[in-house]
Amino acid sequence: MLKYIVKRLLLLIPILLAVSVVVFLILRLGEGDPAMSYLRLSNIPPTDEALAVARTALGLDQPLPVQYAAWLGKALTLDFGRSYVTGNPVLGEILYYLPNTLKLAGFSLLLTLAISLPLGIWSALYKDRLPDHVTRVLAFTGVSMPSFWLGFLLVWLFSIHLKWLPPMGMGTMSHMLMPAVTMSLMSLAINTRLIRGNMLDNMHARYVLYARARGLPERVVVGRHVLVNSLIPVITAVGMHVGELFGGAVVAESIFSWPGVGRYAVSAIYNRDFPVMQCFILIMTTIFVLMNLCVDILYAWLDPRIRLEGGTRQ
Repeated sequence: MLKYIVKRLLLLIPILLAVSVVVFLILRLGEGDPAMSYLRLSNIPPTDEALAVARTALGLDQPLPVQYAAWLGKALTLDFGRSYVTGNPVLGEILYYLPNTLKLAGFSLLLTLAISLPLGIWSALYKDRLPDHVTRVLAFTGVSMPSFWLGFLLVWLFSIHLKWLPPMGMGTMSHMLMPAVTMSLMSLAINTRLIRGNMLDNMHARYVLYARARGLPERVVVGRHVLVNSLIPVITAVGMHVGELFGGAVVAESIFSWPGVGRYAVSAIYNRDFPVMQCFILIMTTIFVLMNLCVDILYAWLDPRIRLEGGTRQ
């Protein structure tokens, strides 16, 4: 297992390098001139002389491989440059906003698991009956509804019409409810369907038939055999949900004015603040890959059918 973990950690290096190359090329080869953005945000008139000076100062007059090598060399020392808007180090600003996003994403993940687990079990135990139909409608609605539209609907209903919850900002638990629901609804719906499907598959497995033949009570058969084995694939799905939650944070934080790193990234995109955009994508990729690594390790530890020898499944 230790060899597997070390190998997976070493695989992070080429993954992050590939992501950094793709992000760098997309930003540099896309529309817009970083030097022009720098002058605009610095309130400097964009004359030809000013543009030339800005390109030299930012290293934009060098070939792309040279620019990437220079950026990568600084990034390896955790120097991601300075924001065009504030002039402060990018990493420090992202680390300032990141805890708020982690707090919101963590609460959304708890909400997803706390609701999807009983709903999925309820739906499977009452297959093709009223609880199953209700749960399937909720799951279908959750998957189909865009998160930004749901966010505006929640604000209209609970803040403007009912006046139960604050429409924006961060402070008490009431500020967190609507952003968390907006972020977690799609993951909740997917998780519910996944648990239902896994439970229905396992209910017809031979080991469940043998358990019933041994005379075990139905609650023991369902709780100890069906449910436990149905939850193992859900662990893999949790790793994917983390990526969905961070992606949803960009939308939810903008709608509810939550001071997190997603809202900060949206502001950087509007301002074409290239250093912030590069650092944000790289840090989000690192968090996502590390979470999936943790899920893979947990999955291998929980499932006795998997034998990991040198990082390969047998």
